[in-house]
Amino acid sequence: MIIKDLNGRDFEILNLKEFKHHILKYHTKNGLPDDSIHEEDGYYFRVDKFFFKELFT
Repeated sequence: MIIKDLNGRDFEILNLKEFKHHILKYHTKNGLPDDSIHEEDGYYFRVDKFFFKELFT
């Protein structure tokens, strides 16, 4: 899966299952996105409802 970071750069998620697990564990409250920033290899993502929809649908 390829997603865009906050700077519009393409980021390829190599292990989608592990990436989703991390987002759910560290960037949600009560199963909802908490608007935090996730950093991955110099790419930054705001974990909001739009990011969540893109990642989990």
